[in-house]
Amino acid sequence: MSARRDLAIADPSTEPLQRLAGVGPRVAAKLEARGLTTLQDLWLHLPLRYEDRTTLLPIRMLKAGMAAQVEGRVEAVERGFRYRPMLRVALADDSGATLVLRFFHFRAAQVAQFAPGARVRAYGTARAGQHGLEIVHPSYRVLADGEDAVLGEVLDPVYPAVEGVGPASLRKLIEQALDRLPAGATLELLPASLLSALQLPSLREALLTMHRPPATVDVAALAAGTHPAQRRLALEELLAHHLSQRRQRIALQSQNAPALRGRDDLAKALLASLPFRLTGAQRRVFAEIRKDLARPHPMLRLVQGDVGSGKTVVAALAALLAVAHGRQVALAAPTELLAEQHLANLRSWLEPLEVRVAWLAGKVTGKARNKVLEEVASGHAQVVVGTHALMQDSVVFNDLALAIVDEQHRFGVHQRLALRDKGAAAGTVPHQLVMTATPIPRTLAMAAYSDLDVSAIDELPPGRTPVQTIVLSAERRPELVERIRVACRQGRQVYWVCTLIEESEEEGAGPGNARMDASAAQTTYETLSVQLPELRIGLVHGRMKAAEKQAAMRAFKQAETDLLVATTVIEVGVDVPNASLMIIENAERLGLAQLHQLRGRVGRGATASSCVLMYQPPLSLMARERLETMRNTSDGFQIAEKDLELRGPGELLGTRQTGLVAFRVADLLRDADLLPTVHGFAGELLRDSPELAERIVARWVGGGARYASA
Repeated sequence: MSARRDLAIADPSTEPLQRLAGVGPRVAAKLEARGLTTLQDLWLHLPLRYEDRTTLLPIRMLKAGMAAQVEGRVEAVERGFRYRPMLRVALADDSGATLVLRFFHFRAAQVAQFAPGARVRAYGTARAGQHGLEIVHPSYRVLADGEDAVLGEVLDPVYPAVEGVGPASLRKLIEQALDRLPAGATLELLPASLLSALQLPSLREALLTMHRPPATVDVAALAAGTHPAQRRLALEELLAHHLSQRRQRIALQSQNAPALRGRDDLAKALLASLPFRLTGAQRRVFAEIRKDLARPHPMLRLVQGDVGSGKTVVAALAALLAVAHGRQVALAAPTELLAEQHLANLRSWLEPLEVRVAWLAGKVTGKARNKVLEEVASGHAQVVVGTHALMQDSVVFNDLALAIVDEQHRFGVHQRLALRDKGAAAGTVPHQLVMTATPIPRTLAMAAYSDLDVSAIDELPPGRTPVQTIVLSAERRPELVERIRVACRQGRQVYWVCTLIEESEEEGAGPGNARMDASAAQTTYETLSVQLPELRIGLVHGRMKAAEKQAAMRAFKQAETDLLVATTVIEVGVDVPNASLMIIENAERLGLAQLHQLRGRVGRGATASSCVLMYQPPLSLMARERLETMRNTSDGFQIAEKDLELRGPGELLGTRQTGLVAFRVADLLRDADLLPTVHGFAGELLRDSPELAERIVARWVGGGARYASA
């Protein structure tokens, strides 16, 4: 299929909204605040749902929970003030049934409208009331005697609200905009051959169907997001986002980066000094990184690997390739705990090779901070490990060649760009290595990370034992206490993970919420200290001072404590091979990715290990599925796919994840089958018709494209 198009046709989509009747300066400002400035913006301001006023339903056929339009005569009107103002209007039709219209907010003029005998047409969702079915605050119209009100021919759209512009006014503006929809050839940006192959309508047809669905439309398909009109819009939206990322990648590849080829003596020295051999997966991924770093264009590679797969040593080897060329490396981690774990590893590996590893975090202050900043600026600090502090303006590198970001989804897009820009001063940009221990489902990788090269360390180091996962009700807590006693007598160590720090933090205790029973780390620590007096018990939570937290962690790592009670701060950054039992309390409150990360803290030695997921019954359906998944598999990639299925891509990515703008129509899970087509056609577009690619991106993404390569 050819991607070439005649682009000389005038494009009416950019026409400003001020040309529509009713859009003066005040309304224009309200619309602009919602991101609506052109006709195209209104075309793509799609309905949230629809109301069917194309038929009248006899009141007798109405059921609770059903949305419908009815018509009848007013039989009685009751106005009361018992607890608050209330208006009840009894409506009867020829079916012999009665329906109550209930209003809590009304004016005297409305009351006068509902004279007994008046004919009223109303729309709303019925519910069970004290005297049969009722509709609260229906939309309605009082019909004049003899008036033959025509039924609608299309479903009525309900649009996302625009503050300061009423729903009726917004609908009128969108109707005006739709009246100016150009002919298909002017509007359409995709070739007919592509749409025909996928059995999808033109953009004009799709937009008109979405805004004015006929009475015969498949309402179930619209509600599910699978109607051909929605699929047509989703196709172009996915294409726009993918093109945006691909263009960013092309732009990045056109920049210069230091070519770090040869000089691998330091990396070889590290490999020779390690007390273990790299796995085949680690060697493969390091080879991919080394090949990238040898090129004079910036590497942008994502390394994903399950908990304990050995990503850090691969990052250290990559760092040594830069250091061997006299260049600097930055490694950023989202928490001090994880950053300190990296610092300890890198110092133990690199300092014997006479590589200076510096530490920069929020708690490094005063003279110590100034000293580190001087070392970084002079180049004396060859590898700099830290947290968000690395990205501050005061941090100036001498010659940054490689930026490594761990657990990158926890950083904001702007922060990652700030770190990349640290190396851009000398006319080059640094290579980027992004690491995550949360395996990324293939669907998300195709859509959200298509601007990165992806490597997977999909092999665990030898000696790691599978972790047995057990799901238990909190009612069996006493059994677990005994199990801890036995494990510690055998010289093993145990984690007990809680979701809260102290009782006052319990969620859901406010008015109208179900109180969630979540044990607090502090309370659990005190309780277990009484129940297990013979054990040395430590406590770690996020509110402790960093020094206290580190002391407790260090004591556990050095086997000076038997049992560590902790919040989820131990999710990352702790490596204690002697720990063989983990108990996660209120496991039903945590997501699959977090449960998997926590479970990865045990099974790091040769001893058989267990993870107990303790839950508070009753379990919701989603919580039950999560716990079953954890019990049935330890494969992080399978778990990631299930997490995507249960939570959806929006929550999985998070609002700060990639700079990927929230989709208006597309759903990565529902529309995943479109992605291979999108990828193939995007390459064709960029090769044959870059101007057309630009228009597609502008239509759907606009100015949000800068962050795709962050």
